[in-house]
Amino acid sequence: MSAAELKPGAIAAIEPALAGAGKTAAGDIYNHHGESEPAPDRHSGEVVSEETVKAYWGENVRLLLTLVVVWFAVSFGAGILLVDQLNQFSLGGYPLGFWFAQQGSIYVFVALIFFYGWRMKKIERRYGVDDDA
Repeated sequence: MSAAELKPGAIAAIEPALAGAGKTAAGDIYNHHGESEPAPDRHSGEVVSEETVKAYWGENVRLLLTLVVVWFAVSFGAGILLVDQLNQFSLGGYPLGFWFAQQGSIYVFVALIFFYGWRMKKIERRYGVDDDA
């Protein structure tokens, strides 16, 4: 049906159906396209100073850069650059350089993920931005 085909009374007939579209049977009012308002969290009324925000992000970025350097050193350094020196040793019957290139860098990466999660939880608690109640 195009706009030209609508009769003046047709819009009046549609309006009551549209008026109740944003409500549930319980009477809750919803916003944009049926999405409910987010529940207020415990941080809603808090104001964090700019210095605290800068300190939090500074510590977060420092941690990330440190972990990326460790990851790079293990994956690229031990797996590619130092492979000849590390291959003089063996681990589980395989040359150590080969082991780092195939398995070790993956193990270190997974360990770094868990370390990051543990460390960030401590940082978030220190600055009061953790999600724990």
